[in-house]
Amino acid sequence: METGATGEGSGVLGETGLGGQVRSTVGRLYRRFRSERPDGSLGDTALEVLTRLYKNGPQTLTQLSEHDHVAPASMSQTVNRLTSAGYAVRTADPNDGRKVLFSPTPEGAELARAARIQRNAWLDAHLQALSPEDQNAIARACVLLSNIADS
Repeated sequence: METGATGEGSGVLGETGLGGQVRSTVGRLYRRFRSERPDGSLGDTALEVLTRLYKNGPQTLTQLSEHDHVAPASMSQTVNRLTSAGYAVRTADPNDGRKVLFSPTPEGAELARAARIQRNAWLDAHLQALSPEDQNAIARACVLLSNIADS
């Protein structure tokens, strides 16, 4: 059943069409997902960068900036926040001494891991409450949306 912008089963996609509805829904889910995190003074952006470092390993400021589509100066503020809080460290790139790599500290890795566990638990609890048919529909939608994202 198609739903309108309000999420009601109206059978009409509304003025924005399916693309607008997907964008809006994914955005709302993303914002809700971001709110599920351990308490602390680390903001959403810094926690996301820390999680990426934990998940993908050491990265340069340029790599982090390009991934988030932000200016290096903005990313520099974020990594400075992480390093000053003791969640990340700077090290020389073993392949190019002119470059600096950022990596999570053990405390940073634990925070990133805890945030990931908490977020996954929140989402899993909501998904498990759905019928098997709805879970299958979401699994299929994930494949399709992933294909779109990779295109």
